Amino acid sequence: MALRATRTTLAWVGRNRIKVGFRFSNNPLDALRSCRHVEVAHIQRDDSAATSLAPMPVALITGASRGLGAAIAQELESTHSLLLGGRDAEALTPLADHLPNAQPWTVDLTDHDAVERAARQIEELDVLVHNAGFARIGSIEDTSLDTWRTTMEVNLFAVVHLTRVLLPALRRAGGHVVLINSGAGLRVNPGWSAYAASKFALRAFSDALRAEEPSLRVTSIHPGRIDTDMQRAIISAEGKDEYNPDDFLKTSTVALAVGNAIRTPRDAHPTEVMLRPATR
Repeated sequence: MALRATRTTLAWVGRNRIKVGFRFSNNPLDALRSCRHVEVAHIQRDDSAATSLAPMPVALITGASRGLGAAIAQELESTHSLLLGGRDAEALTPLADHLPNAQPWTVDLTDHDAVERAARQIEELDVLVHNAGFARIGSIEDTSLDTWRTTMEVNLFAVVHLTRVLLPALRRAGGHVVLINSGAGLRVNPGWSAYAASKFALRAFSDALRAEEPSLRVTSIHPGRIDTDMQRAIISAEGKDEYNPDDFLKTSTVALAVGNAIRTPRDAHPTEVMLRPATR
């Protein structure tokens, strides 16, 4: 299916930023390879101001169709060209249409062959945000092996595989890998065995990646409970009658923490960020 890509360049005119965009067809990554270089010496306003052009860095966000992933996309859209990862192209379209510098990147992360094919299109990647996740709670006795397998496949193996196949693109850019972990990656509560095990393993993976890839920045985000559709399902599974969004972190708040980590100057390496809902 033909997709349209947008390559946007930021031009600074004095203290004002303008955007110069180019559209390409076919491969959504053509913009990264084929964008014509454009030079602007001066733009006349009341005075003459020199401008500098720099390509926008590229960020891939998994699980971007809704919830926290969509909020992260909105947080980064003014500073990054976005690849919105998800299984359902139709679900990604509204957000992609809303954000001028975004394109769907449709792939099932548990289909490893499909992931490899999609990742080959990416030659250079500045930011990779692992946001897609799966949670199903229950006691150890009641949690089936199939649930354990699915939890590990989505929360760990898919992350490991996507990171591995994108390592060359990340290395070329001196990129930043952000892993959306959880408070469950730091401590375990009853009923959360499979999910917590996957998140503890994800933290170990992020620590190993940071140690092995010194040219990359690797940040684990450990938020407490967030107001999302997944949270509503969890509250229902816990047998609670009422759902109060004010009891949980806002997606925009966690997205801001992700953005702040990415925007941290290069002389610092934000390794872990922990957030908890404020006590009310």
